Amino acid sequence: MPRFALVVALLTALAACTSTPPPPASPPAPDGSAPAPVPEKKIHLSIGDSYATGFAPGGKNTSFAQIVAETAGLRLVNLACDGATSADLATRTACGPDAGGKTQLDAAAETLKGGNVDLVTIVIGGNDLTPCAIVQDPVECATRTVAGIQTNVAGVLTELRAAAPDVKIVGLTYPDVFLGAWVNPSFPNGKNLARLSVTMFQDFNSRIAAQYGKFGARFADVTTATGGYGALTELAPDPKYGQIPVSVAKVCSLTYFCDRTDVHPTPAGHQAIADAVTAASR
Repeated sequence: MPRFALVVALLTALAACTSTPPPPASPPAPDGSAPAPVPEKKIHLSIGDSYATGFAPGGKNTSFAQIVAETAGLRLVNLACDGATSADLATRTACGPDAGGKTQLDAAAETLKGGNVDLVTIVIGGNDLTPCAIVQDPVECATRTVAGIQTNVAGVLTELRAAAPDVKIVGLTYPDVFLGAWVNPSFPNGKNLARLSVTMFQDFNSRIAAQYGKFGARFADVTTATGGYGALTELAPDPKYGQIPVSVAKVCSLTYFCDRTDVHPTPAGHQAIADAVTAASR
């Protein structure tokens, strides 16, 4: 054998001996039939704003959506975008690796048509309402804004139900972050804003919950779950702010609003929201 051919033969044999063997095939079933395929993991489909993405000052927290999916043993498909408004769901490109260049609504409908979604969560409206905190008449602003949110949410739910009529949908609300204005020095009239915010959230939650109900969706009242409707006359000691209303102390521990004027949840806040969503989805 010529020397070159001998070298090629030796190298080929060496490669065959050292290459990684293919993984063993799944053993056949006891009756000799082919093994059953492993079922694909069910999906938790999340749409909405930065509460779903886990946005936080200086980085990301584990979001309530991640916690809900992990607790339920679901694969998370998260289309939510930081800063999204209710109108953006149908007009702005979705975020995350599953977006595919589509809007949140279009990408969600496509995912639903695959027939493997177990749960849909929607958190939206906070970015619509936030500007109302600094206007002269925040209640009038909120009343007008909520009407627009209702219209946009109805449009989203119509499309989701058309894609999957029986899928479980949970809409959710927010902690009453504006209670934190009670102690936040950025708001000279903070106590008044905190008092007004209770009415704002009661109106927002009742009207949005009713909209979800029209489409057979469940509602997680996160404001209630985070103590938002407690009497502002009920005080408790706080290590940083002294004697303050219990509901204010709660929002200070569950969000970054009191000391950073940031509406996003702390890790404890995301856990509280996840617990509320999980309870509503049962």
